Amino acid sequence: MTSSVRGRAAGSGPGRLRGGAILGPMRLTEFWNRMHRHFGEVYAESWAKDYVISGLGGRTVEQALADGVAAKQVWFAVCQVVDVDTRLR
Repeated sequence: MTSSVRGRAAGSGPGRLRGGAILGPMRLTEFWNRMHRHFGEVYAESWAKDYVISGLGGRTVEQALADGVAAKQVWFAVCQVVDVDTRLR
């Protein structure tokens, strides 16, 4: 059984996602660092501009960030649609 927070495993502790990621504040610089590490410097920018994510209300990463969605929420949505290395989660 999972808790009420989507993606969080029961018994994994407050603020933890599967794979050990901690849900806490994320600076925009850390967000882009993770994007660049996963996608590469050039493709990260293109992907963020063009890929529409339903978990972000049908917005792209750029649109969601511009609309004030927290970087950690955007990163979580990215992790839901692509296979991100657990060390980056």
